[in-house]
Amino acid sequence: MTNTKPRRRTAVLALPLALGLLGGAVTPAQAATASAPLSCQGKTIDTKAPIHYRTETLINAPLSEIWRLQTDVERWPSWQKPVLTNERLDRGPLRKNSRFRWTTPVPATATTPATTLSITSTVHQIQRGQCVRWSGPAIGDGLRIDNGVHVWNFTEVKGGVLVRTEENWSGAQVEAEVPTSTRFLGMGLEAWLKDLKTTAEAHC
Repeated sequence: MTNTKPRRRTAVLALPLALGLLGGAVTPAQAATASAPLSCQGKTIDTKAPIHYRTETLINAPLSEIWRLQTDVERWPSWQKPVLTNERLDRGPLRKNSRFRWTTPVPATATTPATTLSITSTVHQIQRGQCVRWSGPAIGDGLRIDNGVHVWNFTEVKGGVLVRTEENWSGAQVEAEVPTSTRFLGMGLEAWLKDLKTTAEAHC
């Protein structure tokens, strides 16, 4: 979470950065792909959830470096200020069924207190250098997200790597205030991409 005002996005991007980078006219097939939810090995976020956010950025760094930063989850606190701690609950490279528990502070809202969320994430799909999808609950004092599903896509394009991400939240408490929840979800994802871009490009 961050206090930086996010660039509002929707779950459907009519003309994403990827199409412009690849060049040429937008074909019907490309347009259909652009509007489809992000996926990893055929699995997406919960598209029926009322709270969801999608965004992307171009990172001028090798795919191998970006992938390393993103999947070495225990080191997230070293380059993401909003991540206080991250603990792997198993060993070895991140893979299907890997689990990790991480914490992040969230500010107070009109209906919830300031707290620190503890998020237990389980990897469901992962394809090296291409995509990863995980999900899990986030629980703090006075705040609970029953489940969040998060998909990341990585595509080498002219000028670097297009990193796209999409996430949804579900649960009675966050769904009681959809605009506020969506705003905070967006703020978190925008900050994450910004930190990933800054760190990866600094290592080049």
